[in-house]
Order: sequence, then C-alpha cells, then structure tokens
Amino acid sequence: MKQFADTVGQDAREAKGWWGTHRWLVLRRVSQCSVLALFMLGPWWGWWLVKGNLSYSLTLGTLPLTDPLVLLQSLLAGHTPLRNALIGAALVLVFYALVGGRVFCAWVCPMNVVTDTASALRRKLGIRGGGDMPRATRYWMLALILVLAATTGSIVWELVNPVSMLHRGLIFGMGAGWLLIAVIFLFDLFVMKRGWCGHLCPVGAFYGMLGKWSVVRISASKREACNNCLDCFAVCPEQQVIRLPLKGAGKGVAPLIVSGDCSNCGRCIDVCSKDVFTLGTRFSSPVSTLPGTDPKLPI
Repeated sequence: MKQFADTVGQDAREAKGWWGTHRWLVLRRVSQCSVLALFMLGPWWGWWLVKGNLSYSLTLGTLPLTDPLVLLQSLLAGHTPLRNALIGAALVLVFYALVGGRVFCAWVCPMNVVTDTASALRRKLGIRGGGDMPRATRYWMLALILVLAATTGSIVWELVNPVSMLHRGLIFGMGAGWLLIAVIFLFDLFVMKRGWCGHLCPVGAFYGMLGKWSVVRISASKREACNNCLDCFAVCPEQQVIRLPLKGAGKGVAPLIVSGDCSNCGRCIDVCSKDVFTLGTRFSSPVSTLPGTDPKLPI
C-alpha cells in the first residue's frame, strides 16, 4: 500500500485535477453547511425558515421533520407523540429509505466534519494501528439506548448524543459540550481509526439499517480498470463494503455496493484515478464497457 499522507489520491489529482479529486467532498461540505445555516438563520438573524433542530423541525411553519430514532425512543419511553411528529418521522423514513440511510451521516451529520478531520490528520501524521472493536458494537449501542428508553421512561440518549449536542451547540452555544466533542476527536485521532462513526455511533447504526434497501447506490462499475492502488480503501470510512464489489469479478459478485453501511459519501469516486466507481441506482447501475466485462452480472 502507498505511503499514507501525500500519496493517497496523488494519481487522481494528476489525472483529474483538484476539482475532480474533491468534487464530492466539496458537495458534502456544502450540504452540511447549508443544513446548519437553515437552522441558524432564525436564532442568529431572525429569519425563521426552519424552527427546531435535527431531532424535530418545522420548515416554513408547515413541513415537519422528525428524527425517527428519537421518535422510536419516545414511543418506547411511553410518550404519546403529536401528529406532526409522526408525519415528520414518516417523511424522513421515506427519504432515507430511498437515498440511503447513512447519507445522513455523510451529508447532514455535523459530527462527520469532526471525524473526517481526525481521520485526515491521522493520515497526515502517519498514525497506524491502534485499538479495535467489532463494527457490530454500534448495533449493541443502538439496542442499549432503546432499552434505556423503555426502562427509564425518558430519552436518556439525547442527553449525551454528540450529534444532537454539536448541532444544538453550534446554533445556541456549546458550553461544556465541547469536551465531549474533543474526546471523540482525540479518540478517532489517537486510539481508533474511525472509532466513533464506524464502530460506536448508534445513530449511524440506525440509519444504516434504514437504508439497507435504498435505491441510490455506488457501484464499482469499471472495476476491471482497478490498478490496486488501494486509495479507495485508505479513505473509505466503511472499507468492508467495497471489498467484494471491487474484487469479486471472478466470483460472480456484482459491482454494486449494496451494504447499508455505505454512506454514499463519494470518497471512493473522488480518490480513484481510473474512475472505477460511479453513483447511480440499484436498478440502473452502469456496468463497465472495458474488454472482458460481463454485462449480465446480477445486481
């Protein structure tokens, strides 16, 4: 594998230029900043296009959006949700079921910027190794917060949820909440690569389950062009999702990434100098036109 910091993406930069190598990253940051800005317009400048936060919001006084995980905890805690909360959760469920649940993690969640920064700095400093734990731990975390809601009668998780805390803090002021965010940043930087998002975050686990059968998908549609540089593995926050689609040509494995853990972040598209990866749908995922390609590979 290439040396860490300066060589990851170097071939892509030479082949596609700066924009071609950072397009999806820029679009994600624009999306994250735009979502945050919509919530900040009211408290900061008095333009109340959106009221609320990521747990529950009302857009233009009409459109409700509810975090379905918060609603689920509320139901388990024995609370009776309002009609708007149910409508808002249904809208969010339908949206992420179509575009991919973990799109929330890559395109909306403010913690993504924190963990991305830690990961980039980790590569820059050449930090290797560190702690490890099963990725399934996040699903145990998800089960735990649901059990806590059912047994305590309150939404305990939201008191310490760093996703909610960071979002509310950026709008209204963080206070001591910065300490928790700093701990997660240092944990990802020095203790475990992608430790929070990839192994512990129950919010990501929930949205991953939600988007398991989503329509929008990334495909290794030109995997025959892969030169084994492994840059995509270096930058992918969920490396396990691309291994078989990328390397399974001789095993009858389709190039489509179907795992719910994929966040459709586009990192693999940006960093690949051979344009192996493309963003499409699970029904019309493009296939390679290179010699030796089997257009009948199942998706």
